[in-house]
Amino acid sequence: MKKLTHAEIQLKRLGLGELDKAMRFPLYVVLDNIRSMYNVGSIFRTSDSIMIQKLFLTGYTPTPEKKEVKKTALGATESVYWEYRKDPISLIKELKLQGIKICALEITDSSIPYTNIKKSDFPLCLVVGNEITGIQNEVLKECDFAIELPMYGIKHSLNVAVAYGIAVYEIRKIYETS
Repeated sequence: MKKLTHAEIQLKRLGLGELDKAMRFPLYVVLDNIRSMYNVGSIFRTSDSIMIQKLFLTGYTPTPEKKEVKKTALGATESVYWEYRKDPISLIKELKLQGIKICALEITDSSIPYTNIKKSDFPLCLVVGNEITGIQNEVLKECDFAIELPMYGIKHSLNVAVAYGIAVYEIRKIYETS
């Protein structure tokens, strides 16, 4: 076994010029009032690795103009399609009109395990909320269903960027194997 060099890895990856032709995963993501620029940058990087359709930054979520977002994203702000929208509710209503199901990554009284998404749920939009307060109640009311990650210890949640990474990789696996 030999670790690949950066140059060898790059040969296996798409270039920025090839992204418009690449098949994107039918997953949209709404970030609802994420406060940490580092979490947003990390979510950009994970979004690039999954090749999501589009990332929507809403409320007071910082945008890539902030140097901390760019630094953590390591170039993913250039490869991920993104848009800023102040109001997540009007955005979600627009997505629903396009036939996109809305899924909250949140612990609710009716959330299902994150492994229970079905291929029939696509195209899908995953809503991810604030690090402390989660998804706003008004936004949650617009969601079609909610998924949650199991927590086996005493803490009730993970870091938002970590939870996002776990969820989207499982969602992509379900989509590809169903």
